[in-house]
Parts: sequence; C-alpha cells; structure tokens
Amino acid sequence: RAQGDAGQGQLGDEMAQDWDYLDLGHIRATLIRQEDTILFNLIERAQFKRNLPVYQPGADFLKGTGIGECYTKHLLGETEAIHAKARRYTSPDEKSFTPLDKLPKPVLPSLEIPESMKYLQSIQVNINDKIYETYVGTIVPWICKEGDDGQYGSAAVCDILTLQAISKRIHYGTFVAESKFRSQPEEYTRLIKAGDRDGIMALLTNSKVEELVIKRVQKKATAYGQEITDDSALIGPAVPEEELSNYKVNPTLMGKLYHDIIIPLTKDVEVDYLMQRAE
Repeated sequence: RAQGDAGQGQLGDEMAQDWDYLDLGHIRATLIRQEDTILFNLIERAQFKRNLPVYQPGADFLKGTGIGECYTKHLLGETEAIHAKARRYTSPDEKSFTPLDKLPKPVLPSLEIPESMKYLQSIQVNINDKIYETYVGTIVPWICKEGDDGQYGSAAVCDILTLQAISKRIHYGTFVAESKFRSQPEEYTRLIKAGDRDGIMALLTNSKVEELVIKRVQKKATAYGQEITDDSALIGPAVPEEELSNYKVNPTLMGKLYHDIIIPLTKDVEVDYLMQRAE
C-alpha cells in the first residue's frame, strides 16, 4: 500500500479485499513490504547530513517563525493533523506521534469495524515516544554523515516518512500478537493472568524467523543501497568491510537496526498488547 493512502490504513484495505488479515502468511507478506518502505526511506534520509538543528527546540533557523519546538516534531504534528482528517488514526495499524486529543477529528465518515477486529481496535498500545527518541539518538547517527548541510526541510520530510514507516512496522506487532493469541489462547491467557511478561516474551519469540528477517533485510540493503550498473551483482557474498562506504546505507547496520531496535520494540508492543488481551 502506498504511504500516501492515509485515509484507509490496514483496516480500509481489509474491508476492500476479502482476505484474513490475521493469517500469518498475510502478516508475513505485509511485514516484508514494510521492510522495503523502511529501507528506501532510510536511503533517502542518508543523502543528507545529520543536521542536528532540526531536532533542537528554538534552533537559530527557526527564529521569527513562531515555532518553539524542534522543526521535525513541528512538521510531524502538522502532517499528522492533515492525515487525521483523512481518518488515518482510526485504523488499528496506524499510531500517531501526536496525542489523539490534539489532532482534528476525521472529515471522512467512520468505517464500520468488523467484530473480528474489536480487540485490535480497542486495545491501545503506542510507543511512538520511544521510537522517536531512538530514531533521533541512534538511527540517524548510524545512517547519516555528521555535520550540517543546511537541508533542514528535506531532512525533516525524510524524517517524517521514516518515522511513520518504522512506527507502522513496530505497531504491526499488535496484529502478530492477536494472531499468536488465537493460535494458543489457553497458554497465553494463563501467562497474561499471571502477569508473566517474561513468559509471554518467551512464548512469542521465534529466533529462527528473526534471523531470517535480519538476513533478508541485509540482502535488500545490499541491493537497494548500491549504484546499479550493467555488471552489478545484486545478491552475492557478504560485503567486504572496505566496500561498505560505497553503499547508500550500510547493509550490516540495516541488519543491526532490525536486530537491536525494530524486532525488540515490535516484541515489546506484542507483550504490551497481550497483557491487555485476556477476556
């Protein structure tokens, strides 16, 4: 689904097409598409320097604008206000960085929520504050050269697209959690009622699948992150250390991004969701 389809979200897609949104095969396909979106957005952001002023409240370039918060947060809030009118955040797979009570109401009429989605709609899990903090403090320094190139608008727009893509991927963990709960309801219910977060984490973790995801992301970063010529070998052996600087994003770091940040935060979302799931 195109990023710009803010008015529908996963819920709108599902109502328009007859498929089982909790089928693990469908979930896997959705997560794989989201990998592409995240990688392409990171590549776009990486063309600009870190540009620390866009993350600093009251930065010099904002003087006289009336903007008191940092520019990226300001532009993110403005973007989400537009998307909220298109009912983006009424869909269970979309979470705003701006508190919902500070966003305008949707202009479009509400969609009818299927009974099968009642838990995904009613259980609220949102860790966007953590995602934003991690993005600015860890991910941007990983992918961008240090310094200031003055491209504040372009950098902030790329930040917004990347933050939204990463947030969507991580919060899609609620769909994964619901599917897993339905496959083992008695075991999950026992752990939930016991308040056993560690036990829930152990039950939902599939290390082999996580390893496959990390390897696939590294391969994609290798393919997407190089300048393609007629004799380019897209998928081959591991990239030698001395050649990593030739890539738009470091494939090894993209694997680390999933290993250290995206997968762990997704599993935190799954546990947070499941702790509220038992009837």
